[in-house]
Amino acid sequence: MEEFIKITEQPSKYRHLEKMALKEILANINNEDKTVPKAVEKVIPQIEKLVSAITDRMLAGGRLFYLGAGTSGRLAIVDASECPPTYGVPYGLIIALIAGGEKAITQAVEFAEDNSEEGWNDLQKHFVSEKDVVIGLAASGTTPYVVGALQQCRKRGIKTGCIVCNENSPAASVSDFPVEVIVGPEFVTGSTRMKSGTAQKLVLNMISTTVMIQLGRVEDNMMVNMQLSNAKLVDRGVKMVMEQLNVGDYAAAKSLLLTHGSVKKAVESAK
Repeated sequence: MEEFIKITEQPSKYRHLEKMALKEILANINNEDKTVPKAVEKVIPQIEKLVSAITDRMLAGGRLFYLGAGTSGRLAIVDASECPPTYGVPYGLIIALIAGGEKAITQAVEFAEDNSEEGWNDLQKHFVSEKDVVIGLAASGTTPYVVGALQQCRKRGIKTGCIVCNENSPAASVSDFPVEVIVGPEFVTGSTRMKSGTAQKLVLNMISTTVMIQLGRVEDNMMVNMQLSNAKLVDRGVKMVMEQLNVGDYAAAKSLLLTHGSVKKAVESAK
């Protein structure tokens, strides 16, 4: 393996941030953020391979696991938790695990990420198997919680991927489908919740959205399987039903939607 260099820990190219004018700080952060989509664009081929593997496993009855620590873990939880209401899939289909457990979602749990066995222990609680895919998220690519879990998965024939922001990292070395988004040093040195976190969020959006489309959870450009969990979503659903059936009666479309529980089922029943 080539020498591993943590680009994510290299010094910011900006100095004396505390002396900058407010407008200058905001403009410089924004300028750095602009570079992230370009970095993601460069690794679309890597993302495509990972998405293809996930889709194949899920079509065969498998699940998707994310695991990470700190910001990476929290981003994973956001992505996993939003798939059921958005696409109507079961809550156990995409599972996110964070070092330190639920407490770590809102509070830092000291040294939780440094335990190389705990990630695998957390996966075992969900009976992870060869049918599943496990993606480790770690900006540095070195987090023991993540790397240890990926190593154990690899030994057992479980397909693995990672989303990291350094090249040739330990996490990538034990991933079948590594995604390495190199965004460079952060505006605040080492603050990987910034560009690195943005990159991971963009990649997670791409993965889950594309997988859901491949699984048939989207029709045309619409979330026809979304859960009707609030008034805004009910209104959106009614308008989808009206559009798909080419009808103008809002009340009738709403009654049909609420009777059947989803846009897809309402339209199918009417047709």
